[in-house]
Amino acid sequence: MKESLLQNPVFGMAARQFDQVADFMELEEEIRERCKWPKRLITVSLPVRMDDGRTEVYLAHRVQHHLSRGPVKGGLRYHPNVDLGEVAALAMWMNWKCALMRLPYGGAKGGINCDPRAMSPREKEGVTRRFAAEILPFIGKEVDIMAPDMGTDEQTMAWIVDVYSANTGHLVPGIVTGKPVELQGSEGRREATGYGVAFLAMRALDKLGCAIEGASAIIQGFGNVGYHAAERLACSGVMVKGISDITGAIWNDNGIDVAKLGEHVRATGGVSGFDEAEGIDPDEMLLQPCEILVPAALERVITGENAPKLNCRVLAEAANGPTTPEADAVISERGDIFLLPDILCNAGGVTVSYFEWVQNLSRFHWSEQEVFTKLETMLERAFERMLNFAGEQQVSHRMAALCLGVREVAEVKKKRGLFP
Repeated sequence: MKESLLQNPVFGMAARQFDQVADFMELEEEIRERCKWPKRLITVSLPVRMDDGRTEVYLAHRVQHHLSRGPVKGGLRYHPNVDLGEVAALAMWMNWKCALMRLPYGGAKGGINCDPRAMSPREKEGVTRRFAAEILPFIGKEVDIMAPDMGTDEQTMAWIVDVYSANTGHLVPGIVTGKPVELQGSEGRREATGYGVAFLAMRALDKLGCAIEGASAIIQGFGNVGYHAAERLACSGVMVKGISDITGAIWNDNGIDVAKLGEHVRATGGVSGFDEAEGIDPDEMLLQPCEILVPAALERVITGENAPKLNCRVLAEAANGPTTPEADAVISERGDIFLLPDILCNAGGVTVSYFEWVQNLSRFHWSEQEVFTKLETMLERAFERMLNFAGEQQVSHRMAALCLGVREVAEVKKKRGLFP
């Protein structure tokens, strides 16, 4: 019954990863079952009046994986392929991510089955406000704290703050993170995920003894995360040679000017047609020689078919679940790729979201330098813990990161016990 409700290849992948970890850790059956399945699966319908006068009904989901370690934390995405199983998988990964980073959160995720690129600002506002109103009984600064994800942004979070605060009768900035600084958002939150990806990719190069200056990178996905990862890498001396998004892929052997490309994307809506680079097949781009490959788009893009052909030194998983279990097996057997697993590599966003939440609770504002200094410290600690566990147990980086996260959750489950 549980499996059929969450039938989705992405959830199947997340569940398979968990089962492998649980087998390796020899988790007792009761704790295993309690850790695996989500606490709450919430689905609501959202009737919205569109600009042409018709009423469109959207399905929205929010999955809260566990509240044992604190309130749940996770993004809200708008995408036409959103379904309950995918959202549940993302909530599970967020749970292990928060535990790996030792943040006082459980994992959550939300999604609305819509195409934000085809909606006007007024329509997106209508969808967001209706969703916030429907989900009110299940969220709160000590219950569930949302953040931006694919297809959402600071403005989306501002609308949620407004709905929740209007219902409460006073401003509650801590109900979401990733909101505008003017609404008590945090400095550095917009850049945080991409900044963390670049920081860890360069730490991986350090471990491999590779020079950062003059190293090359390929970025799949040029949304918020891909853009800021590319910008940070370029500022550190890395040549970003290939970049792709939904409109296509581009290549320049001498490096792409990330700032100019950003201007082009804001003007045209995509990387395609950028006049300082040539077009390239998006699938072929992933296979070009580089030091750093950053999948920063959707799930399951590194597969059993293309994994043997990867030509990178570091695979930095900026997206959630970009590498299938079949590809994992290939990468592990190859042994020549330094994997930065998603629950570590893209943890910069939730970590700075935690900083934002703390600032909201204390009504104290940190500078950008303070934020990034604290972020680097926390990422470095988790990075070293992962490497030490992988070395001691002779397991892959993904298995090490997942084991550390699952172990934190399992220990709390044991300590708290089971309500009779």
